[in-house]
Amino acid sequence: MATFFVMGFCDIVGISSDYMQSGFGWSPTMTGFVPSMVFVWFFFLGIPVGNKMNRLGRKNTVLLSMAVTVIGMFLPLLAYSSVTCVIAYILLGVGNAILQISLNPLLSNVIHNRRLLTSSMTAGQVIKAVSSLLGPEIVLFVILHFGEDHWYYCFPVLGTITLLLGLWLAATPIRREPDTTEPLSMSDSFALLKNRAIMVLFMGIFFVVGVDVATNYIGSKLMAMRYDWSAVQVKYAPQVYLFSRTVGALLGTFLLTRISGIRYFRVNIVLCGFSGLLLMAGFGAVPDLVCIGCIGFFASSVFSIMLLVCISRISLKDESGLRTDDYSCGRWRHRNARVRLLY
Repeated sequence: MATFFVMGFCDIVGISSDYMQSGFGWSPTMTGFVPSMVFVWFFFLGIPVGNKMNRLGRKNTVLLSMAVTVIGMFLPLLAYSSVTCVIAYILLGVGNAILQISLNPLLSNVIHNRRLLTSSMTAGQVIKAVSSLLGPEIVLFVILHFGEDHWYYCFPVLGTITLLLGLWLAATPIRREPDTTEPLSMSDSFALLKNRAIMVLFMGIFFVVGVDVATNYIGSKLMAMRYDWSAVQVKYAPQVYLFSRTVGALLGTFLLTRISGIRYFRVNIVLCGFSGLLLMAGFGAVPDLVCIGCIGFFASSVFSIMLLVCISRISLKDESGLRTDDYSCGRWRHRNARVRLLY
């Protein structure tokens, strides 16, 4: 569970990109590409990494992701330049993409009860949210002690935490999942979108992740553009969002062990959408800040619920023709393909 902490490191891209812009004299357009350097790898690596994960094993894939992250985080310390910082962000994104693809499936190797698994995944999102909340504080702590010119010292701090958690995971015995040696092509995986339920889940996760990244990154810029907030004031927007997401995920951890995940999902997704509409309307600085917090709160548990719905459907007998004739091989083959496609 502690490994979920590494997932939140990507969220430093919002505050750290501002210091990159001032340090290297980048234009706002160039700075706007920084989040893409981190998050675009989720699109490119989902299916290939899922295929390799079947052979390497989920635990080994998680350890690989942490190794990539560690390399990226120590690179700017060895040679500081705009190029090495960009490479660091790219490796952070690659490592985080691999981690998100493999860590939730690894958790299912340990916890087999469906309701407890949903709650545990949401608890993982709590840990990730706490990491996201602390990430900007680590950057500000480094700046306070070393100055704005050395903001990149936050990278080795995150790299050290990742290294320690990786060593802890490597020393923890976890039973390996059944091996599947039959590879899946890109066409095999995308063919699953013909199944309406899988298509809806895929698009749902796609938009939820988009809302998460966009609200966290654009919230501060939205407040500055609409209400001329200062550089100090705009920092409140992502902090409110991350704090609300942490509280929402923590509350969901307990509620999902007691009530239906589908019912919880319906209420939260409706309220999240309503908050987004209010934010688009722009009724004032305080209402907009409240809406940003509400989006983080109500969207905090949606991802875990949709992923578990997918996994539970995969484990049932499939009447749609997506299964192969070999029940044993086909079940694991399509299960891995669907989970990989969602990521």
